Amino acid sequence: MTSILLIHGAGMNMRGKSQLELFGPMTLAQYDERLREYATELAIELAIFHSNTEGEVIDKLYAAHDTGLTGCIINPAGFTLGYTALNTAIVQVNFPTIEVHVSNPALRGRISDVGRHTRGVITGFGVYGYYLAMRGLMEIAQAK
Repeated sequence: MTSILLIHGAGMNMRGKSQLELFGPMTLAQYDERLREYATELAIELAIFHSNTEGEVIDKLYAAHDTGLTGCIINPAGFTLGYTALNTAIVQVNFPTIEVHVSNPALRGRISDVGRHTRGVITGFGVYGYYLAMRGLMEIAQAK
């Protein structure tokens, strides 16, 4: 079975509460509900984790290293720029990671540091971007 860790980074708990013009009205709980629906549809075992603390995200990645995880999806949010230790952890684990952003950070002049260390980046498709990332990780696993 495909097993995916999904990480919500710093500030994702503010979804639906601020910056509605950028990210829309969905709350983090509503994101998670939709993501679980996608996982059920695709027969994926999905573990969802959120933290506003970089070290906790790094610890979660390292803890998953030897678990047989198919892959990881990360929306780094506030960790998008300037978090060297997080980027190092992404490179060191033995599973592919795909970065997802609901909006397109490049439209705001931001190019993600995290994306330089992941297998791929999906931006601008709203919550559906997570579905695309799940499908991508399934394809990567099947190609092995």
